[in-house]
Amino acid sequence: MSPRVLPLLLSLLVLPVAAEELVKVGHTRQLRGAWVASVANMHWPAQSGLTSARQREDLRLMLDRLAEARFNAVFFQVRPEGDALYRSELEPWSRFLSGRQGHDPGYDPLNFLVNEAHRRGLEVHAWLNPYRAQATPPPPTAELPVAPHQAAVEPESVLSYGALRWMDPGSPSVRGRLVRVCQDLTRRYDLDGMHFDDYFYPYPDWELPFPDQASYTRSGTNLSLGDWRRAQVNEAIQEVSSAIAAEKPYVRFGISPFGIPAPEKPEQISGLDQYEKLYADTQRWMDEGWVDYLAPQLYWPTTRQAQAYEPLLKWWREHAREGRYIFPGLNLAAMGTKSEWDLAEYRRELALAEGCGGYIIWNVAPILENRQNVKEELFAEAEVLTPPLARCADRVASAPDVSCEGSRVRLTYTDRVPWRAFTVYGWNGDVWALHQIVRSAELDLPAGRWALASVSRDGAESLARVVTIP
Repeated sequence: MSPRVLPLLLSLLVLPVAAEELVKVGHTRQLRGAWVASVANMHWPAQSGLTSARQREDLRLMLDRLAEARFNAVFFQVRPEGDALYRSELEPWSRFLSGRQGHDPGYDPLNFLVNEAHRRGLEVHAWLNPYRAQATPPPPTAELPVAPHQAAVEPESVLSYGALRWMDPGSPSVRGRLVRVCQDLTRRYDLDGMHFDDYFYPYPDWELPFPDQASYTRSGTNLSLGDWRRAQVNEAIQEVSSAIAAEKPYVRFGISPFGIPAPEKPEQISGLDQYEKLYADTQRWMDEGWVDYLAPQLYWPTTRQAQAYEPLLKWWREHAREGRYIFPGLNLAAMGTKSEWDLAEYRRELALAEGCGGYIIWNVAPILENRQNVKEELFAEAEVLTPPLARCADRVASAPDVSCEGSRVRLTYTDRVPWRAFTVYGWNGDVWALHQIVRSAELDLPAGRWALASVSRDGAESLARVVTIP
């Protein structure tokens, strides 16, 4: 063989193999989330004052357990009481880390969590309580509050209510702080979502009135007290939504309201509701497009007539804005506490939630314990991606560039929106079926026909390039 021919043949062996065609692919998306509470050391850290090494070890274990059960999102409480479980210049370190508010734990828990979660294919949604300033009485030796906590720098804007301390939703400085905190988190951390819980105005403490009369009078409003309170919350939600979208449009913003939306909605349901008692107009948030989803806390079984799971879920779904999601919150923490909370009940609830686009469980503890073998009995399904953001539902990402050397495949991401993953579909003789979700630029594939797509951080998936591996 001529010396000139051999190098030419060798070069042909390593030339990228061109994709045969572009095809449309896709799979059923589902957000599978779990709430992880830090308040009062409920879930993590297990107690205050653990070493940073132990805290990190516990986080890794928690993420491993969630990944094993095929969850794809963790809702991690980073602001339980106007504080921070991350490094912040706006608010002090949480006392639930070390036992002392303002004490530096020596590492950044949120940054650590984001890195470890993304390695396991888990999204991270930062969960904030927007107004609570103190959740539980501190130990006698604890010094609260510590600057720059809202209660330390502007004590007149923090109100006592029963055993709680509450940042006044009617205070412009409280609202401004909330917006800045959300902006800061979105800007500095590689988050997938921002999440608020149901605590806007506090749950009623019997007949004790919430002491915001001074703010209400000072506002000079003609609105009733209830309408004025809802207006304060609405303004905060709108500003936070805009701030997040301005920083990173692919970060999902959602709220988990109390499960009953308003009086007589739906008609056969009774009990405390989010609109009249917590002053949160969830329908307005949905109609205005300020939230990407709502996750109503449907913490009652299907057999409970006054607060039945099925009609409540049906109402929420029927009142969702087109393209927005309802991710029901499921009360997994109740598993085994009463006969009504058995595996069959959760199977019913998950079946009723089909088509919602996902669910979030309260809380992570049964997964960590694998209570009643729950990981295998209810979860442990095939891995899937979360649904695309509502505003991006119709967007098609740019297809990846693909090259092959034997069974080795290299992918290059080309879309303008930051990258989430590549999806690999195999031809089964009838349809393209999801084979795996890849979070690296190289992989090995067995012989066959494969379709390779890009997925961006907003959830948009590209057309897939087809390659044949001999």
